[in-house]
Amino acid sequence: MQTILPIAYLPSVAYMARLLQEPCTIDLHEHFIKRSERNRARILTANGVMDLTAHVQHGNRPHTPVCDLRLDYSKRWQHQHATALRSAYKASPCFDFYWDSLAPFYERKWEFLVDYNLELTALLLKMLGASDRMPRLSTAYVEAEAADHDLRPKKSEGPTFVAEPYVQVFSDRFPFEPNLSVVDLLFAEGPSAAALLARCRF
Repeated sequence: MQTILPIAYLPSVAYMARLLQEPCTIDLHEHFIKRSERNRARILTANGVMDLTAHVQHGNRPHTPVCDLRLDYSKRWQHQHATALRSAYKASPCFDFYWDSLAPFYERKWEFLVDYNLELTALLLKMLGASDRMPRLSTAYVEAEAADHDLRPKKSEGPTFVAEPYVQVFSDRFPFEPNLSVVDLLFAEGPSAAALLARCRF
């Protein structure tokens, strides 16, 4: 039995909890799905939840394997994301501890979305003290078996995911958002984030 995941940009709390709790495989050869975690993340800002989208070239072409998608830098999305992240989380307890490691992902250019996402995921696992939990990467499309948890078609974890609550940066004005990007959790909880992810349930 395995959990089959898509690649993810700034993966969600649920995604990272899966990596820490279960044997996982990331499918690098599935077809790209627009408006999904493959190139979109959710953060909490002073105005509520915001989507951050990494722009890709030819994302509208049907049946494009994610491993073939190139990033598109024509609209300066890296600058926009860095500005949004700093604005949203600069007052978080652990922002200064982690930001210097994340900043290069908004300065350097990667050619392929899959390489960008995988390096970012590896960094996030390192921040969680869980570098040994980097998942297996597929060499071809993964055919799911009956016992597998196939999370590729879905755009979110779904109603069965139960997050362990923590104090978010704008908790004074918004109810708890249970499945934002894991950076929301890291900036809030720092070294305690991994233990919290271990207590999440599916």
